[in-house]
Amino acid sequence: MTSPLPAIAARNLTLELGSGDSAVAVLRGIDLAVPQGQTLALLGPSGSGKSSLMAVLSGLERASGGTLDVGGANFAALDEDALATARRGRIGVVLQAFHLLPTMTALENVMTPLELAGMPDAEMRAAAELEAVGLGARLHHYPAQLSGGEQQRVAIARALAPQPGLVFADEPTGNLDAATGAAIMDLLFARRAANGATLVVITHDAALAARCERVITLADGRIASDSAA
Repeated sequence: MTSPLPAIAARNLTLELGSGDSAVAVLRGIDLAVPQGQTLALLGPSGSGKSSLMAVLSGLERASGGTLDVGGANFAALDEDALATARRGRIGVVLQAFHLLPTMTALENVMTPLELAGMPDAEMRAAAELEAVGLGARLHHYPAQLSGGEQQRVAIARALAPQPGLVFADEPTGNLDAATGAAIMDLLFARRAANGATLVVITHDAALAARCERVITLADGRIASDSAA
């Protein structure tokens, strides 16, 4: 019986920003294999490359060198249009800044990526996901009418409604108080488990990292430690 393809397979990933004498090496040869369904925390000080690594792994930023296979797609070889297609519906991203569209209701914010992905019953699926994150009574509220915790719940619903196989969360509780942040992480882990998704969380919080099956620490654009090693 063959094992399933890893959710992420990266080899010698590099990222340089700028060019010529002003080029800055942000990622310096990352080797990483993440099995499907794993929960992984990325730790490291500011400037260690955590967010840059997430951007490359999620297809938001193109690596300068190396190979990268995500969910069976060769991200390193795809052009921008093909990369967008490969990401759509397969990768969910939750950021510290909620990035909700202010002129859309909670329901519309969650529906939009479903519609863009051509998924059927977008409104029903969006409403069900908002219900699952405890916002069934707030479907028609605009972001300005929601608390920070409620806005992050909408952002989680938007990321998970397409049932992606891979979810990235970059400091998802950074703008929330401790109690609300803890509730948000409980929710994120529960929704991930319901979908069987792979979860990669960037955090400074050791307690949050301890909830993950695997912890990787970055330093100066390299993997300094890996609890799976």
